[in-house]
Amino acid sequence: MPHTITRPTLPLVAATALVGAVLALGTPDPADAAVPDTIPLKITNNSGRGPVYVYDLGTQLSTGRQGWADANGTFHAWPAGGNPPTPAPDASMAGPAPGQSTTIRIPKFSGRIYFSYGQKLDFRLTTGGLVQPAVQNPSDPNRNILFNWSEYTLNDGGLWLNSTQVDMFSAPYAVGVQRADGSVSSTGHLKSGGYTGFFNALRAQPGGWGNLIQTRSDGTVLRALSPLYGVETGALPANVMADYVGRVWQKYSTSTLTVTPFADQPNTRYFGRVSGNVMNFTDSSGRLVTSFQKPDADSVFGCHKLLDAPNDAVRGPISRTLCAGYNRSTLLTNPNQPDTSAANFYRDAVTNQYARAVHAQMADGKAYAFAFDDVGHQESLVNDGSPRQAYLTLDPLS
Repeated sequence: MPHTITRPTLPLVAATALVGAVLALGTPDPADAAVPDTIPLKITNNSGRGPVYVYDLGTQLSTGRQGWADANGTFHAWPAGGNPPTPAPDASMAGPAPGQSTTIRIPKFSGRIYFSYGQKLDFRLTTGGLVQPAVQNPSDPNRNILFNWSEYTLNDGGLWLNSTQVDMFSAPYAVGVQRADGSVSSTGHLKSGGYTGFFNALRAQPGGWGNLIQTRSDGTVLRALSPLYGVETGALPANVMADYVGRVWQKYSTSTLTVTPFADQPNTRYFGRVSGNVMNFTDSSGRLVTSFQKPDADSVFGCHKLLDAPNDAVRGPISRTLCAGYNRSTLLTNPNQPDTSAANFYRDAVTNQYARAVHAQMADGKAYAFAFDDVGHQESLVNDGSPRQAYLTLDPLS
């Protein structure tokens, strides 16, 4: 079944100029050195495993066409697909052997760098384009393959490259960028023992969170699904966030939730009050600007549906802030949102335990554990306006 990302993480947002992300990132200085058509991506295999297969799939920014890039950074458009989906051309590249590195070139793209261990991924094409792996579906052909992906955008403004756990937590890796001055920024590494520690934390968490873990028939742990897919597949109960949402609803029936969505616009504030089954937001003049129905766990974990975040200047930024507050369970302890202090996150017994466990095992505390984890700059992202080289490091599964 076709899969699309519930919400783009920041590199993809950068390409679509989502309100808020643009404000946070700023506008590239025209005086900066021009970004070349391709840049090198050095892939290092510290996992101890192989063979590794690598894919660079996405949308060509100059044309809007979907396709893949080869090791030289040359773009290839996908051929027409079918219904039922037809096999896609083999877009795989040989990855590095254990302990080795290999370098490919990545073009101006908005897309994903997939990597798989042991066997190639099975990609299909429909009449609407590429079918991404959707391992929450038991019949997905990639269900028993150990794989993961990074997301990136390379455009005239620079490179945005991140590690992501929005859909799942699986084979660990880190990303990095070398700047024009030769310095390197990186993120995404786990703490020592963090891979095993994450799965142990989920198993120990009552309420069905261990049901997110998928294993192969031989017992090999492959991944943990995000709680969004846990709710959708029944691995997590549909009411897993109901108690917390109910308490939020009760609190703001008699008090005001203040949302200041843009860090650089402290005077742009919105005020939320609950009336019945609706949380209404007004601006500083008292004008009603948007309303939200009481969200369910699906809406909270996916930051969609009842917490939809359109690409606008008001509802989208408010929804992003609410989504972060629900997932991190900060809405009851702080009536001024967003709360950007990580020490306050995930303190309630009812919270996104998956996101809590992901962040707890990251060496720098940064991750994309849900769609708007970039609120308060908690995301695992590297960005540079004049990138010399990018890095993808495949880490041990331990």
